[in-house]
Amino acid sequence: MKKQIISFFGFALACFTAAAQVQTPAASPAAKIEQQVGLTDITVSYSRPAMRGRTVFGNLVPYGEVWRTGANENTRVTFGDDVTIGGKSLKKGTYALYTIPGKTSWEVIFYSDTGNWGNPQEWDESKVALKTTVSPDTLPFDITSFTILLGDITNNSAELGIMWEKTYVGVTIEVPTEKKATASIENTLNGPSARDYMSAAVYYMEAGKDIGKAKEWIDKAVSMQQDVPYWMLRQKSLIYAKSGDKNGAVEAAKASLEAAKKAGNPDYVKLNTDSLKEWGAL
Repeated sequence: MKKQIISFFGFALACFTAAAQVQTPAASPAAKIEQQVGLTDITVSYSRPAMRGRTVFGNLVPYGEVWRTGANENTRVTFGDDVTIGGKSLKKGTYALYTIPGKTSWEVIFYSDTGNWGNPQEWDESKVALKTTVSPDTLPFDITSFTILLGDITNNSAELGIMWEKTYVGVTIEVPTEKKATASIENTLNGPSARDYMSAAVYYMEAGKDIGKAKEWIDKAVSMQQDVPYWMLRQKSLIYAKSGDKNGAVEAAKASLEAAKKAGNPDYVKLNTDSLKEWGAL
């Protein structure tokens, strides 16, 4: 019994030791910025090294060499829409942010491979999605912790700011607010689309709600189409069948069947054929 007790406490101590972890502050703490610019979401995730009395640019961060622009994992910038930087288009997505600092100019690079810890082992120029050159500004005081911010926000643009020591580098990002807002206005003023009416009708049918309303909406969806697609006619047949309108269901199913044959969709051919057999129309 004594040996069992000793074994139990030994096991418990081992488990406690394995689970215990010392927590200390990170040398370069993680940071995240989430900002909506106009109608576009932009997110920046990065780590923030500190000066700690060191000379940064030209020493800790050499001039003329690719810099990870932060610490630890890649600094990542995510754009929710296609954007324009330095007159060049950049597709929506997530990019690693690299820079090549210089005394009088910086190259700012958006790199498509975000899985590196620091710089890539081998730089691949084909992964450079966009590169732009900007001039640094000198600040009248030290920024002791590396900082990235999104400022100068308007409806159509923002400035990605990089700050450390007495250096500030700003990159203007233009977003497609006018295009997105105009499309939203036009879509709203034009009213619901055929797909909107069909989706509402199918939901009412499947949820057991007002089937008369479902018929009204599916008829509206069909009326808005010049060439009614087979999948919409299929939904019309099901809604009509559920409403008890067998003739209307058969008519819609036959139209869907012919459209599915024309489109070469065997799945819908079978679905309509099975329904027509069930309703005694074949």
